[in-house]
Amino acid sequence: MFEDSIVVVKGAGDLASGAIMRLHRAGFRVVATETAQPTTVRRTVAFSEAVYSGEVEVEGVRARGVASHSEVSKAWREGVIPVLVDPRSDIVKVLRPPVLVDAIMAKRNCGTTLNDAPVVIGLGPGFVAGVDVHAVVETNRGHHLGRVLLQGQAEPDTGVPGEIGGHAAARLLRAPCAGLLRANLDIGDSVEPGEVICWISDTPVKAQIAGVLRGVLHEGLPVYEGMKIGDIDPRAAREHCFTISDKSLSVGGGVLEAVLYLLRGVTSAQAETKQSKAAAAMPEWR
Repeated sequence: MFEDSIVVVKGAGDLASGAIMRLHRAGFRVVATETAQPTTVRRTVAFSEAVYSGEVEVEGVRARGVASHSEVSKAWREGVIPVLVDPRSDIVKVLRPPVLVDAIMAKRNCGTTLNDAPVVIGLGPGFVAGVDVHAVVETNRGHHLGRVLLQGQAEPDTGVPGEIGGHAAARLLRAPCAGLLRANLDIGDSVEPGEVICWISDTPVKAQIAGVLRGVLHEGLPVYEGMKIGDIDPRAAREHCFTISDKSLSVGGGVLEAVLYLLRGVTSAQAETKQSKAAAAMPEWR
């Protein structure tokens, strides 16, 4: 039904991947843009990992890193989601997609405008529906998670992570200093309080709580002091490390809802324009 409907998604991190998955399974042709060094913590469930590994599979859906615009169509023909290193999302000017989703999660608008596509959607804080995007999808945990806002903006970023298994800030790992990250454990490994998860140069980063390592940044990435570099899940369900989270799926559902709702309006407007032109072209009956 939507084979000819292209959606460009800015970002392919774990939250963006929930939206990419929903849109892909609904039949849209999705292309994701990324930076040359994505800083995704939950790498095992993010299509951004294709930038590093070339190809990645998440819950049976494959994504492939592509080097140019010409490789995008080939990936689509093979049923693969193309992930293009294109920090400025220049491909939008090439493809002119009907839908653009800004899922960078920068907590601010990095340049997306209403004029970028007929339907423009922003995830989380930093966007105002009706001003710089057509719709905003709430990303904050709680009652409004995944809700589509056609006016106004999402809840502000508090800097406090949502609670999981009774833990909030303690479940996150942050860089104690600037340097290069060296992993000591793999995603999915069990951890205990005080255990070294990774190193930033020569400084160890230790777990504050017990659980499983749900995510950690890619080996060798440069990080800055205070940067989020890892995530421990106190629920200790290893399988959760390899499936898209409830939060990501909720946000993805909101994106899909917004796309379908707003595209319907665009299609109706286009149909009315065609009818008006056709009526104007008809000869007058005398």
